[in-house]
Amino acid sequence: MNLAVSVAPAAALSLRDRVDDALDRALAERRLVGAVVLVARDGEAVYRRAAGQADRESDRLMREDAIFLLASVTKPIVAAAAVELAERGRLDLDAPVTRWLPQFRPRLADGSAPQIRLRHLLAHTSGLSYRFGEAAGSDYDTFDVSDGFDQPGLSIEDNLRRLGQTRLRFAPGTGFRYSLGLDVLGEAMARATDTLLPQLIDELILTPLAMADTGFQVADYKRLAAHYGNGVAADGSRRPLRMHDGSELPFYDGVLRYAPGRIEKAGSYPSGGAGMAGSAGDVLRLLEALRRGGDGALAPATVATLLQLHTPLQEVEGLDPGWGYGYGAAVLVDPVAAATPQSRGTLAWGGVYGHSWFLDPQRGLSVVALTNTALEGMDGQFVRDLRDAVYAGLDGG
Repeated sequence: MNLAVSVAPAAALSLRDRVDDALDRALAERRLVGAVVLVARDGEAVYRRAAGQADRESDRLMREDAIFLLASVTKPIVAAAAVELAERGRLDLDAPVTRWLPQFRPRLADGSAPQIRLRHLLAHTSGLSYRFGEAAGSDYDTFDVSDGFDQPGLSIEDNLRRLGQTRLRFAPGTGFRYSLGLDVLGEAMARATDTLLPQLIDELILTPLAMADTGFQVADYKRLAAHYGNGVAADGSRRPLRMHDGSELPFYDGVLRYAPGRIEKAGSYPSGGAGMAGSAGDVLRLLEALRRGGDGALAPATVATLLQLHTPLQEVEGLDPGWGYGYGAAVLVDPVAAATPQSRGTLAWGGVYGHSWFLDPQRGLSVVALTNTALEGMDGQFVRDLRDAVYAGLDGG
């Protein structure tokens, strides 16, 4: 994909000024340490900027080719691979997970162990949860379940054993709960194809889309950004604090547990929901491939499936009003209820290291903002300011 930079029309100049303002304010107010923001309209780069610091302590400036720990930006990549496997007849999304993981049989409160199908894992309708989505003292704490971006060195076998001892929150297919489903799915994909998940993702997604910076290992550690969490420093000032293995951030009723060093630790399982690292440019390549119908790398039917709503609005709990869920991302159903300028059918998601992205096919828009600051870069004011700046700039408002 070639995103040419040309002389921008007046609307794009307005967009550039507005996005600059949103980014500059977040940096000046120390809500962000650094960020890479890319905006494409109909395949043309109308905004691209690296700003702030990649590593504050060494005063290393952010670069456009910086590599970030992606957290849940991993999900659309793995979801695309799963659907592509299904289109090629190599995976049955209606099959029970026990076909490949026979010991994985979590139970409901009544002691029964219902079938979890692969598409339940994709759509977060399996009844599983995340540890960070549960209040302190839950069974996820009792069994020390990993959320896929903590506990360096933990194997997938150990985490599946722990997760399998937790209680299903509802019968599969009867509700929605954001979960470790894609971690389970990733291992099922690996066993179904007799291929390790990192190799499988490389074969199906990364190599065909030339996403050379992305993977379950860091492509170039010299370009890896340090990661920070919004908090209060020891001197009482509000500034993002550098993350280390064991850093924690409160998240609604739960706690996000981080281990930035996990990706370097041999034996850390390849988390299908949160385990990859990559660059903003690579994420943009994926979004543009979806917008273009696959770019020859993904089957058109795969793209159509990924753009669809799979969990109806009325069944989704925990998302903002107006949004349902697809495979790997939320899907905008009602822009009025969501109070957003985005078009119906927009896909959007983020990552707990501080990322957000959205794809608005109706407007031909792909927007990626990878930051090194949680949680501002995922669901803070910057995310809303960036969205509004993009649309106001396009519309000349």
